[in-house]
Amino acid sequence: METKEVIQFDKRKADQFADEIFQIINGGTLSLMISIGHRTGLFDTMKELKPAGFETIAAKANLHPRYVKEWLGAMVTGGIVEYDELSNTYHLPSEHAASLTRSAGANNIGVFSQYISVLGGVEDDIIKCFYEGGGVPYEKFHRFHDVMAEDSGQSVLSSIFDHILPLVPGLSGKLELGISVLDIGCGSGRAVNMLAEAFPKSTFLGLDLCEDPVLKARKEAEEKGNINTWFEIMDLTTYSSDSKYDLITAFDVIHDQARPDKVLKMVYEALKDDGIFLMQDIDGSSQLSENKNHPMGSMLYSISTMHCMTVSLAQGGMGLGTMWGVDTAEKMVREAGFNHVEIHRLKHDVQNAYFVIRK
Repeated sequence: METKEVIQFDKRKADQFADEIFQIINGGTLSLMISIGHRTGLFDTMKELKPAGFETIAAKANLHPRYVKEWLGAMVTGGIVEYDELSNTYHLPSEHAASLTRSAGANNIGVFSQYISVLGGVEDDIIKCFYEGGGVPYEKFHRFHDVMAEDSGQSVLSSIFDHILPLVPGLSGKLELGISVLDIGCGSGRAVNMLAEAFPKSTFLGLDLCEDPVLKARKEAEEKGNINTWFEIMDLTTYSSDSKYDLITAFDVIHDQARPDKVLKMVYEALKDDGIFLMQDIDGSSQLSENKNHPMGSMLYSISTMHCMTVSLAQGGMGLGTMWGVDTAEKMVREAGFNHVEIHRLKHDVQNAYFVIRK
């Protein structure tokens, strides 16, 4: 007679897990409040203030006091803002401001909180994909390009001259003398316009699939007086360049493409024989087991589910997702024809790997 294995229910483990889930949900809602604090400038305002009442904080930030008071309730109970009940004042400690204010530069983690509300806006569309397959196109994502521009501003713009360009010895000197540069998936064009302004003897072409960011890029170029810069709306999967470039850049772009393999092959064909392909992409592994301790693992898989993977699938693409992995990236780069691949990490950027690629 067979005996069934008795599975013991560990109530202590179940209670502990329930507490953890509760804290995750609590933290998720707090992320929305952090996003509001970032977008309204409340953190920046409080950084400059001594302990103050909510009316004073609201007045300094030019916001409605009733909403500021309720927002402060979330900040206090979330351990972000300190509250003195005797004086009824609120204070943002300098140690907290160092991770939440624009003056913190690349250390401003508050920027990332915006992804929660942006991705939440397509939840119904994503759930439909769970049942029917397919994907959600770029145009469904409200403010995504704005948030990406801020994200890129921290990881790329803040370090492009001091950390990224020096990965290629002599590159800054060549840009000063004048070379041709192609930036694929340029988004709002902030990196291109910054480089074009710094290196007026070089020429820059930025390509992106979406119209709105390209229009913003053109506007910024005009405002800066960058006559050496052009931006075009282009599907990189079908793009074929008539020109050869000294430098091609791709900042957090390739894994989103419908066909990364075709885009990488296009890059190979558009690059001069002695040219450089500089690619920034997510620093993760293609193996889930190796990402279990990734400091941003859950966030990156979530962004992948609700953006990177789905926008690729919406175009009938491969849907590799955010965490396609450095190993897969290198494999696909070599399959495109490249023989020399260097992979670098920067101390200030735990999210990305930087590839210096040559033929």
